[in-house]
Amino acid sequence: MKTTQEVLDRHLALFGEGDMDGILADYDDSSIIITPERTYRGLDEIPWFFEGLFADFGQEGAVANIDLQKVEGDIAYITWSGETPDKVYEFCTDTFVVQDGVITTQTYGGKIESK
Repeated sequence: MKTTQEVLDRHLALFGEGDMDGILADYDDSSIIITPERTYRGLDEIPWFFEGLFADFGQEGAVANIDLQKVEGDIAYITWSGETPDKVYEFCTDTFVVQDGVITTQTYGGKIESK
């Protein structure tokens, strides 16, 4: 069984690679991602959350930095920042609940400005 830290490390690496199939393997049909705009439920909707991020960070010159990372039991928390050619991700935060090696719940929020 993967630890919460191992799941987080894998998830962040796959995000950096823009690997949608790999990212989706971290979730299952009962997983949810809660954002200020909406809640994404299960493997049918979760890809919609990542499509925009992959489009932004897949651009030449885009960078993302993990500013803080904490893991306590089944909970992982990160803050991060980044920049793409047309946006500044000034402050973003994600919380992950990991059970049995699967991200069951993720929350996301951030301050994002267009350039």
